[in-house]
Amino acid sequence: MDLSALLAQLLNGLAGASSLFLVATGLSLIFGVTRIVNFAHGSFFMLGMYVSYSLIERIGVGPWRAVGFWGALVLAALAVGLLGALVEILLLRRIYKAPELFQLLATFALVLVFNDAALWIWGPEDLLGRRAPGLEGAIQLFGRAYPSYNLFLIVIGPAIFGLLWMLLTKTRWGVMVRAATHDREMLGALGVNQAWLFTGVFALGCMLAGLGGAVQLPRQPASLTVDISTIGDAFVVVVVGGMGSIPGAFLASLLIAEVKAICIGIGTVHLAGIEISFSKLTLVVEFLIMAVVLVIRPWGLLGRPQATSRNSAPVEAPLKPGSNWFRMTVIGVFLLMAVLPMLDQSLPYAVVLGQDILVAALFAVSLHFMMGPGGMHSFGHSAYYGLGAYGAAILVKLAFMPMPLAMLVAPLVAGLGALLFGWFCVRLSGVYLAMLTLAFSQIVWSVVFQWDAVTGGSNGMVGIWPAEWLSGTRYYYLTLILVGLSAYALRRFVFAPFGYAMRAGRDSSLRAEAIGIDVKLVQWLAFTIAGVFGGLAGTLYIFSKGSVSPDVISVSKSVDGLVMVLLGGIQSLTGPVIGAAVFGVLQDWVMRATDYWRALFGGIILFLVLAFPEGLAGISRQIETLWQLYRPAVGVVRREKLT
Repeated sequence: MDLSALLAQLLNGLAGASSLFLVATGLSLIFGVTRIVNFAHGSFFMLGMYVSYSLIERIGVGPWRAVGFWGALVLAALAVGLLGALVEILLLRRIYKAPELFQLLATFALVLVFNDAALWIWGPEDLLGRRAPGLEGAIQLFGRAYPSYNLFLIVIGPAIFGLLWMLLTKTRWGVMVRAATHDREMLGALGVNQAWLFTGVFALGCMLAGLGGAVQLPRQPASLTVDISTIGDAFVVVVVGGMGSIPGAFLASLLIAEVKAICIGIGTVHLAGIEISFSKLTLVVEFLIMAVVLVIRPWGLLGRPQATSRNSAPVEAPLKPGSNWFRMTVIGVFLLMAVLPMLDQSLPYAVVLGQDILVAALFAVSLHFMMGPGGMHSFGHSAYYGLGAYGAAILVKLAFMPMPLAMLVAPLVAGLGALLFGWFCVRLSGVYLAMLTLAFSQIVWSVVFQWDAVTGGSNGMVGIWPAEWLSGTRYYYLTLILVGLSAYALRRFVFAPFGYAMRAGRDSSLRAEAIGIDVKLVQWLAFTIAGVFGGLAGTLYIFSKGSVSPDVISVSKSVDGLVMVLLGGIQSLTGPVIGAAVFGVLQDWVMRATDYWRALFGGIILFLVLAFPEGLAGISRQIETLWQLYRPAVGVVRREKLT
């Protein structure tokens, strides 16, 4: 690559950085003030593209097309900002006091709703917008033709950054926003209307995301998949720059976009006879950067170190051993699952669905083990599920290992991955820990996706079936037994001294260390144990399906695990099992009920989040609380009837 090509690629990086900054700075603003990790932020970017496309097609044509085009971009951003304000008023205000992960679950449900809404309005086809009037062509730069529109993108990023800096430093509203970022409670004590401040910040953040999508339309078609890819990049930028830091988001977007552009420019090189494709690194380079930054500087490039909290988690009721009624219920459910194969004539699909629910339950239970008692939030638990699945496939197909031995070794492979990644992850906390787990998961996904000789690349691996003596319903019963034993083992861990040490470190790390508990070591071991059982879930999955693809390590798989845990209830040991069962049945039923199953599924999740903020497992506690409140009144009524 000569000098002119390198300079052209650096300019391409600057153009990409502007659009990335617009999305990331909105997400950073929202998190800094409301403390909500807005998973739907990529959906507002996507809607900005679609809305601007529709507006340009209506008012961006004819003799006044220049005015119509640029006006359409502004109107699209305003429309998305208005939608964001409605979302904040109608939904988010109701869950501000809920745990952060339930807020994440609610915004994930919005992703499903918005995605199907876009499908219904604009259809499944990608839509490429018109070229910007006056910037359709190219100019000669460094001896090469360079798109004129890219120069506009290079300018708009710093311009928006300057306007935001003036808004936040030169206006009273900006002072209140910065004050809310540092201490929301004190701001409320001073009489500031926090509700409308939060609405304004959320609307501004969504408007910036919509503007980022609108200005990107002439370069990139609007599609239904752009929301998930965009939110991943935006999260990386915000975390690398420092949560809540606008200058940090600007710096991080420049760094990531330029590194990506350079990787594309370098292409494929040969070093010592080894072919290295730098262009393929663009799939994972931002996550590599995030992992390095978080290991060296856990609070981001321009973020602030988090103060050590004496109470890092909300007070929870002590866990109690299961009652006789609970034991009878577990036995009843186990027997019900055991008789499913006997109902094959009347319910032929029940065994397949039951097998999927069992695997999902083990995956959710392993994730809950580190999130609930361990207090470590993970956005990348699919890495260990995938390592177990691919580990079993490689051992059987390439190492010619017998299936039973591969089933024993594959979870240990996942455990080794968790042991390695956990050593770095447990040194962080909160959102930073969760994002580092996501980074490691994406690194594993990238290796699997590109290592064609071993993993089959994007095609995956096929023909991995159980041994002959374990075929049919016998493998179902093996899965039932292994999942039951695994859930029992994890429950025993929680009620053992190790489990008490985990919860002590979760509730107050300072006090736990003061009484001699090595909190980081305990968390590291818990991280590894969760990885082993997550790997076992992946191993059971591949032998039940006979094939595996990189999708098992994708972000969506990790999100599925989070949804299961949160639906069931993170404060209950039975929550992940209930959540996995409900998630599996609902997803299966909803997908067959309508083409717009995502919107329906998202609506159901929103209802459950609003109606049962403690998860489905918390319903029994709510009923018990109501009974305690009304029992005296019932007793009085009975006594009056007797007299």
